[in-house]
Amino acid sequence: MKSLAFILITLIVLLQYPLWLGKGSWLKVWIADREVTTAREGNLRLQNRNMILAAEVNDLKQGFDAIEEHARSDLGMIKQDEVLFQVVERTSSTPPSSNTHDDALH
Repeated sequence: MKSLAFILITLIVLLQYPLWLGKGSWLKVWIADREVTTAREGNLRLQNRNMILAAEVNDLKQGFDAIEEHARSDLGMIKQDEVLFQVVERTSSTPPSSNTHDDALH
């Protein structure tokens, strides 16, 4: 009787091996599922970026407003007869000079 139980337990273990540790095991399926989920999320981010870039290309092809906006913001260009005022904020590390006239004399 003990040998029959041993044989049955051995058969059960041998049948379970491919399920848990074999080529198509649960662990490998779970890892592959995680990789697929990560790849899909990456694809969605890239699709959103591509849609934004396609809209930007379309704007650049159809109108001069987008080109002008890029020239102003990226290249710092201004129109003819236009005056540019640039406001520079003081950082907290540089104390304001209260006596600028005396500094110029020294």
